[in-house]
Amino acid sequence: MLRCGISRRSFIKFSGAMAAALALPASYGTRIAAAVESAPRLPLIWLRGQACGGDSQAFLLAADPTIGEILVDLLSVDYFDTLMASSGDAAAPSPTTIPGTAPAGYIAVIEGSIPTGADGTYCLVGGRAFVDVAREVCGGALATIAVGSCAFDGGLAAASGGMTASVGADSVAPAGTLINLPGCPMNVDNLTATVVHYLTFGTLPPADGRGRPLFAYGGLIHNQCERRAHFEFGEFVLAWGDEAAQKGWCLYKMGCKGPEAFANCPTVGYASGTSWPVQAGHGCIGCTMPRFWDAMGPAYARLPPPLPFAPNVTADQVGHAAIASVAAVTVVHGAASWVRGRGTRDAEHPVAIASPGVVTARPDTERSTPVSAADDTDAAPTGPEAMPMGRDVDDAIPPPSLEAPTPEGPALEGPSATEPVPEPEPEPDVGSEAPTPADTPDGSGDPG
Repeated sequence: MLRCGISRRSFIKFSGAMAAALALPASYGTRIAAAVESAPRLPLIWLRGQACGGDSQAFLLAADPTIGEILVDLLSVDYFDTLMASSGDAAAPSPTTIPGTAPAGYIAVIEGSIPTGADGTYCLVGGRAFVDVAREVCGGALATIAVGSCAFDGGLAAASGGMTASVGADSVAPAGTLINLPGCPMNVDNLTATVVHYLTFGTLPPADGRGRPLFAYGGLIHNQCERRAHFEFGEFVLAWGDEAAQKGWCLYKMGCKGPEAFANCPTVGYASGTSWPVQAGHGCIGCTMPRFWDAMGPAYARLPPPLPFAPNVTADQVGHAAIASVAAVTVVHGAASWVRGRGTRDAEHPVAIASPGVVTARPDTERSTPVSAADDTDAAPTGPEAMPMGRDVDDAIPPPSLEAPTPEGPALEGPSATEPVPEPEPEPDVGSEAPTPADTPDGSGDPG
């Protein structure tokens, strides 16, 4: 039986939505439902440092599901200054309010930047430096979730070398226990999905090199934007409120940072998925990217071109040119390697044409003088040995001879076609017989 007050049907629907948000197959919805329903009620410690409170508001205004339906009923919120009725010393975080000895442990959430300048006195919580409190809480947590851009890398307080020397949660959380959910503010759906992933699998979701979960920050905003087609056709808004803006054309030339930012804002949306900045007519400011206040500003100006001397050249064009250059260099290198390899094979297996129809070997280490076919019958081998390995077939074929070929097979009987035909001998006269040696006195056959 669910501890929260939602219906079974709504809970199954929520589990399926969490599987989709985590980029898992739909079949995982049943597993998520069973895991969340039977998961222990983990304590939650929510700390807020140098911040505006926007991430707390995004969390409290979640509507599908509400924090009362899912997170508050599944997580024991032991410290959250925005929700606490107490104030003053009673609301100050202390070792007694940090359930470090709880059998199941606890989850820590950091909102806002962590000032380190002047020994942390720029932000005090209950008379203690916030950096010390955050280090203590994060050090004993099963997992730390940094919500918002300020907790990600210092945010606005760290922009342009802020005087408070603010840093992100990675400076206080142990390695391997931190997940970052940047955004100004963070998307509460991503927070819910991260908690559900931990309750289901017992680990934090896979993340990129900056600790951002891939299910939420693995895709380029530009590729998911509903105005992408206008970008491809060169249809841009050139002034706020012009006809192109009313038609919903691309906001790239108005400073939209969608082609340079990674997040799932277009697919998840804000306010229960009803809209997001670009859909509402405002360009993306790149708030999910590192140091976005410095790297992505000004908000309403295009980023500097990759080639300052060619302002009309885009990053895509530079990338295509680089790919073409690499391909050309690869072809040239392959051709040079082939030529060099063929030269090496020619040196290892040399041949020379001594005369038409005769192939002789050049001098090598075994013979100091050239050998011709007349001196050595082995000089012009026949059969497979006639063509050295590594040579083309055309190199070993002798040039054609102009003489008529000699017929193969046994010699034909009778006169050759090239020999003169002998004249026939005259036949003897009829009636006269030639004398025989027996008829002559001396046996010579000469009657005289």
